[in-house]
Amino acid sequence: MTRLGGQSLIPQSPTLDVTAFADPLFTSAIGKFLMHNYTLWLLAIGVVVLLVAWLPLLLKKLPLSLPIIFVGLGMAIFALTPLGTFSPHPVEAPVLIEKATEFIVIISLMGAGLKIGRPFTITNWNITIRLLAVVMPLTIGAIALSGHWILGLPLASALLLGACLAPTDPVLASDVQIERPSGDDTDEARFALTSEAGLNDALAFPFVHLALVASAGGLGLASLGTWLWHDVVWRLSVGAAMGALGGWLLGQIIYRLPEDTRLSRTGDGFIALGATLAIYATTEFAYGYGFLAVFVAGVMLNRSAKGDAFNSELHDFADETERLVMMVLLVLFGGMLTGGELLANVGWNNVAVAALVLLVIRPVIGWLALIDLPRPALERFIIAFFGIRGLGSVYYLAFALNHGNFADQHALWETVGLIILGSIVLHGLSVTPLMRKLNRADTSAG
Repeated sequence: MTRLGGQSLIPQSPTLDVTAFADPLFTSAIGKFLMHNYTLWLLAIGVVVLLVAWLPLLLKKLPLSLPIIFVGLGMAIFALTPLGTFSPHPVEAPVLIEKATEFIVIISLMGAGLKIGRPFTITNWNITIRLLAVVMPLTIGAIALSGHWILGLPLASALLLGACLAPTDPVLASDVQIERPSGDDTDEARFALTSEAGLNDALAFPFVHLALVASAGGLGLASLGTWLWHDVVWRLSVGAAMGALGGWLLGQIIYRLPEDTRLSRTGDGFIALGATLAIYATTEFAYGYGFLAVFVAGVMLNRSAKGDAFNSELHDFADETERLVMMVLLVLFGGMLTGGELLANVGWNNVAVAALVLLVIRPVIGWLALIDLPRPALERFIIAFFGIRGLGSVYYLAFALNHGNFADQHALWETVGLIILGSIVLHGLSVTPLMRKLNRADTSAG
């Protein structure tokens, strides 16, 4: 090598700092702990994934649900192992929580849409319309008032609490939803809860944005007018339009192209994931509600399938992806309850609000909204009672706290966490006997 005065004439590349390329996860304390026990964690993950597939068969006749099992598992893991020291309080990891729950909600919404084949008419969707137009707004108002009066939350935080807890969760409500894609949605309770969960996540978003407006500077005529146009009219319209257009376009590509080029020929269920992400992201770029677009697109894909078995392949992949991600998030939620001490400061006021939400507000408002319908009392009770709260509520709360300035963040997380835990236990223990009783009643009536 030619040198001048001991220096190389050829430019030298800077010395590479290998540690700069190391994944920060594996250089952190938790990363070192995971790597030290790497093989053990592979075993644990493998066992848990097998349980995700096997437990539904074992639990079919028991008053238990998958969410109860995995939250309990997470609580045990983070309470009895060194992992407990790594479990953060949600206030400390809001961005990670927002993005993880956002992903599972959109996958769940696509799966819900793919199951619905009932044509949209006011008669066919009468119960769903009542749940969305009457029950949800009244529930938001009632929860907001309880948060203000019992928890002492200011207006913006109380409104946010109502908006987060009003929607029926599409992720944890699988036990009361339509089980498989079908053009014959004759089970009114399952159809109502599936369609409600598919739509009210998007319809609650304007109220989350209203809470953000309130947190930014209060509610005046100008800010309310902007909110009404931008966050209600525009975003809902764009979400519905992008979902319908995107679902129709993908339906043509999947089912209507010449047989040798249509996507359904591949048999690849992961197309559901691609469709979900593409439609959601495109809608968000257009400042619409991606949640609404994904659900509408799923319904449109079901209609385009016209009985094609590939629709079931799409649904099954979405369902399997949802269950795997749900398992991880519920284990982490369990860890937040113990290692993260999410409920460490819960008091009687939080318990009172949780009891009102789960046992009074949703069931009573739902029952009154459906009382004049010519449907069996048990069916109306089940629809009103199973307003399951879950990961969708976590997403909305994390989203709002990441984009606004709300007081009493710990109180909000404690109350939402307690209500989700209560919903998982209450609805998980009651779903099997109540749905079995409803099935027997339907069989007897038929």
